[in-house]
Amino acid sequence: MEFLLQFLPVVIYLLLIVIIIVGIILGIKLIITIDKVDKIIDDVNTKIERVTPLFDSLGMISDKVGGFFATVISTIESIVTKIFTRNKKEESEIDE
Repeated sequence: MEFLLQFLPVVIYLLLIVIIIVGIILGIKLIITIDKVDKIIDDVNTKIERVTPLFDSLGMISDKVGGFFATVISTIESIVTKIFTRNKKEESEIDE
């Protein structure tokens, strides 16, 4: 019994030392991994900043082209409606 009272604290202390060492190693590896991820995120952000003006200009061009075609279509629509309303007016005048 006396042997266990002396042996068990030594085993517990050794296990605690092993757990602390493993924790320190994992902490160091975690710090290294976070640094690598931070570099990758910074690289991605710089690349996005380079591409953003291109997408902005493409969006502006798309809006201008869409507005132009909307104007053209509305003009054609108004011309077609005028033609058909004239024909209906002429037919109603002929019928009277």
